[in-house]
Amino acid sequence: MIQVTDLSKRIGEVQALDGLSFSAQDGQITGLLGPNGAGKTTCLRTIFGLLQPDSGMAEVEGINVQQSPLAAKQQLGLFPDPFGLYERLTPREYIGFFAELSGLNRQQAKIATQTVITDLQLDEIADRRCKGFSQGQRMKTALAQAIVHRPRNIILDEPTRGLDVMSTRVLRGMLKDLRDQGHCVLFSSHVMQEVAALCDQVIVMARGKVVAVGSPSELCQQTGHDSLEEAFIQLIGTDEGIAA
Repeated sequence: MIQVTDLSKRIGEVQALDGLSFSAQDGQITGLLGPNGAGKTTCLRTIFGLLQPDSGMAEVEGINVQQSPLAAKQQLGLFPDPFGLYERLTPREYIGFFAELSGLNRQQAKIATQTVITDLQLDEIADRRCKGFSQGQRMKTALAQAIVHRPRNIILDEPTRGLDVMSTRVLRGMLKDLRDQGHCVLFSSHVMQEVAALCDQVIVMARGKVVAVGSPSELCQQTGHDSLEEAFIQLIGTDEGIAA
């Protein structure tokens, strides 16, 4: 479970987060939905400990991220940009390296790496260098790195950006599997179809604040619209930054 309480963060002249509060539960996919500049990425970076808030608190499994960043990170998996893999490494080397960074010893990392390689059906490419991998192969390798240490919570920032249709379908299936296994999945997006297809709970953000919370159907019902896009426009008061 991830809990955010009254987070505020100013970056330069911009109030990126302004008293932001919400929770993301185990066994659910929670989406942060908002236009560009709503504070989604700032929020996720604060939860992962990459940014320090000006005030407020982020907790992962009851651990205060600001007070105990290493302990909190061991409970988190961060899905990176699939195009940012270390191309000279093989998936086995890449995944194993991050397993050790996440607190596993060498033997534990070796076992955990093989387990996630098997789970994600990466055996055929596990010992090939990542250079030249397809989008789908990169995406699977990036996800394996995020979950190798079996974190309860997985964070993704616009995870399907740059992926083709088939890779997007595969990733959606993987995220649903993680949810069904009891994980807490939190991701940001401004793509309506992605949120509607994946999310059990949607946190609608605008100008660093939460403006609505509910399932896609609940948000439609709340606003009297049939589509999530129309509901979203009404909730944030503008159509700026909307993506189809």
